[in-house]
Amino acid sequence: MIGTLRAIDSTNPEVIEKLRTETNYFERNAERMRYSKFRRQHLVVGSGVIEAGCKTVVGSRLKQSGMFWTVRVANAIVALRCCQLNGQFEDYWEARRAS
Repeated sequence: MIGTLRAIDSTNPEVIEKLRTETNYFERNAERMRYSKFRRQHLVVGSGVIEAGCKTVVGSRLKQSGMFWTVRVANAIVALRCCQLNGQFEDYWEARRAS
């Protein structure tokens, strides 16, 4: 694909720059884009799982009817929620007591 992108000829400077930028991106990140290998290892390659996780962790706690949060408090609630879901809720409070 990189070779194909580099072979595209254009006289439009914007197109040339865009092709250069995108080709460089693919070249630099080729190691991260080995999707067939990742799928063979049964790894997730899409963002759906992450988006669903965010909805579960954040949305189910912070977006209930009538709730309004400051950014500072919302960040604290999300941190506590993550600790709870990771089974580290007690560890969090122990570390807080120690500090």
